[in-house]
Amino acid sequence: MDKRIKRAREILALESEAIKNIPLDASLLKAVKLIVACKGKIITSGMGKAGIIAKKISSTFSSTGTPSVYLHPGEAQHGDLGMLGKNDLLLVFSNSGKTREAIEMVTLARRLNKKLPVITVTGHTDSELAQAATVVLSIGKITEACSLGMAPTTSTTTMLALGDVLCVLVMEEINFTMEEFSKRHHGGYLGVESKAKSKRG
Repeated sequence: MDKRIKRAREILALESEAIKNIPLDASLLKAVKLIVACKGKIITSGMGKAGIIAKKISSTFSSTGTPSVYLHPGEAQHGDLGMLGKNDLLLVFSNSGKTREAIEMVTLARRLNKKLPVITVTGHTDSELAQAATVVLSIGKITEACSLGMAPTTSTTTMLALGDVLCVLVMEEINFTMEEFSKRHHGGYLGVESKAKSKRG
């Protein structure tokens, strides 16, 4: 076997094992309850690669019945924090839980709304960001798949998986239907398929 194929399998095994080992406990249920009860928007956030994951999760929430937008932690300090409404919830992704921009964003957001619910997805549940959160969701202690052990690989994979878990559990909790799905998807393959399935009942 080519050594690169062997290495590829090692990477996939490492990341899939990390997903299977994500700690799941009552915190997940609390997070789902907070999101379902939210009367405003789910505002997701994160810096760098974690921010890309946050954008994807925001998009999935919006397409499955839970209004959501992405807030860049850096831009939050330059006026974008104004998108925060009194009934919103903040969902922050950070493997280290030490990202300065994310911590500062939560601090500033709480000045606008002291009762703001904050859910943090992190690999370090004792971090400053985790301590500031209402609910902490752990991705577990992970090892990055890259050869340097530095580039966000396994950490972002587990964040994405846990974010998808949140989206699907909330979607099922609010009884989101195919008809409602089709109202939000008008183009492409999903638009055609969802409309057809909605008509079939």
